[in-house]
Amino acid sequence: MNQLALFLQDGPDPVAIQHAVLAILPIVFLFILIGLAIVIVPFWFICKKAGFSPWLSFLNIIPLGNLILMYVLAFADWKVVPAPQGYWQQPPMPPPPQFPPQA
Repeated sequence: MNQLALFLQDGPDPVAIQHAVLAILPIVFLFILIGLAIVIVPFWFICKKAGFSPWLSFLNIIPLGNLILMYVLAFADWKVVPAPQGYWQQPPMPPPPQFPPQA
């Protein structure tokens, strides 16, 4: 806390500012890499499951590239095999319960 007060009291020293920026730069770079991984990894799996090249997920790095990729995924024909018709049928309803006879 005292160093911050001294730093602000004497005015900005260019060497001290350079050291502070160089100390913060790796942390900022790490946050950028984590943010890119959070976005690219899900799009990688979506593109792979849709039958597209997973490398399309790197469009997210380009400004407005994620918007382009979302439109490609939304309006393109996916190259996946549809499930057979019997796969999506609901099971038959159970028979109604048997009530005891009323006298």
